[in-house]
Amino acid sequence: MIDWAVFARARGELGAGFVRILGYFREDGVKSVAAIEAAMRAQNAAALVIPAHTLKGEARQFGAEPLGELAEKIEIVARDCVESHDTPDQAMADVAALRGLFGRTLAILEAEANPVVPRRQGFGRRIG
Repeated sequence: MIDWAVFARARGELGAGFVRILGYFREDGVKSVAAIEAAMRAQNAAALVIPAHTLKGEARQFGAEPLGELAEKIEIVARDCVESHDTPDQAMADVAALRGLFGRTLAILEAEANPVVPRRQGFGRRIG
């Protein structure tokens, strides 16, 4: 679920600010998911675009590629629907899957970022 090379690069580039930025990802992600769900309930394709785009970029910053791909898929459907003046019905299943994927992804990222939790074997260390 996580591209650990991208995660490690982000961690290295962000340094001491990494945990704080991950906290922003949590806050922004919760808001984006809620906004996407609300827009879907309202059948408002235009309102799907920005939160899906935001979630896509932030997820990819941390190497959360499946989450980024799902958000991008929702964004593309929404943009197409805006252009065609259609409702985003075809994004329903993706929107329904989004909250669960976000939660699972966030749990993995936060566990890896927590300095008290033991790291995955081999991540960031030489084995043997």
